Amino acid sequence: MKKLLNYNFLFLILTICITIFALKHSGDKRINPESNELGIVDSTEKEQIHLKYGFPINDFEVETHRVKRNQNLSKLLRNYQIPFSTIDKIARKAKKVFNVRRIKSKHEFSVLFSKDSIREPEYFIYENTPIEYIVFDLRDTLNVYKKQKEIQYVQKQIDGVIESSLWNAMVHSNADPLLSIELSEIYAWTIDFFGVGKGDKFHIIYREAFVDDKPIHDIKVLAANFIHRNTNNFAFAFNQKDKKGYFDEDGNSLQKAFLKAPLRYSRISSRFSNNRYHPVLKRYRAHHGIDYAAPTGTPVHTIGDGLIIKKGYQKNGGGRYLKIKHNSVYTTTYMHFSRFAKGMKSGIRVKQGQTIGYVGASGLATGPHLDFRVYKNNTPINPLKLKSPPIAPVETENKQAFEKLKDSLLIELEKSEETKSTIVAQ
Repeated sequence: MKKLLNYNFLFLILTICITIFALKHSGDKRINPESNELGIVDSTEKEQIHLKYGFPINDFEVETHRVKRNQNLSKLLRNYQIPFSTIDKIARKAKKVFNVRRIKSKHEFSVLFSKDSIREPEYFIYENTPIEYIVFDLRDTLNVYKKQKEIQYVQKQIDGVIESSLWNAMVHSNADPLLSIELSEIYAWTIDFFGVGKGDKFHIIYREAFVDDKPIHDIKVLAANFIHRNTNNFAFAFNQKDKKGYFDEDGNSLQKAFLKAPLRYSRISSRFSNNRYHPVLKRYRAHHGIDYAAPTGTPVHTIGDGLIIKKGYQKNGGGRYLKIKHNSVYTTTYMHFSRFAKGMKSGIRVKQGQTIGYVGASGLATGPHLDFRVYKNNTPINPLKLKSPPIAPVETENKQAFEKLKDSLLIELEKSEETKSTIVAQ
């Protein structure tokens, strides 16, 4: 009996040792990156998931093309044997999301196919803008929704010297030439960009937006110094009271406001339109201005400081008119005067609010009114949508924040280093 107990005891000890050994080695296999005997794969060896349009793109076969001339949604989907009934349903589903009639040639689209023997098209994706895309879910659910790509912002700094033009200087500095337009608007009230010349310099810190590693021509200047005729002209972007503006090193705004209207007493009798019925000519044509009806003799004021660049008379058009250049960006035109104010002639500078003429009906007009027009970079814009920039300086409660921002940007501007790029948060 004693001998039997000894055998049982030895068997129990042996069983425990075997169990401990097995557990130890099975644990080794679980954590050993070189062991694949149990089918365990190291996470570093797993296939990376690549997302495009929010989909794990490796799970699909993808075709990408550009819309050709005269192609619409129906023609595009029929190329992939989508039934007309399905196309009709998906077009109806899209009504609240996207007008399918606005699919444009040269825009990119992708078709995502299932990875099987049938190879059915499951998604049709149309790139409406460089940022926005429309997903047409072609599966049984038939859904349409709108999404946006991730935008990456890159902060850059450039320095340059003008040899021929600001545009060429931007190209030479490997910057988007559209940055020159941004500068012209920032300094519109400070520098006449038609007068910049050889030897003028610029130092700029700006933020540029990229989608899929491609620039989308979305640029914001953070700080700049434009050295015109050996004079520093600093500009710092700063927001206060939800208004964006640019200020000099002393916190004064670089911008001046326009008057809301060139008349103090008036009513709008005709608005800005690309196809207005002309009451005299009896036909439709563009009317790129605002008509203010007012009694003959009502004083007309210039909406901002500027230089009179044209004074004349158009018998079959604007009658007595003046054209005023406010800066390198904005000009305004005032037409149908009954008479000009005293001293008005080309080359004369006028002040904001100064009387330049009086309401009349000269030229083609059915009654006394002022035809008022605004041009931005020589392109007519709706005067009622002209945004008046902030003119107030940095306010006292914001002064400390502005000084801190300005000082940090000044250090960067004064470094005058070569172009540099840094990824910044969205």
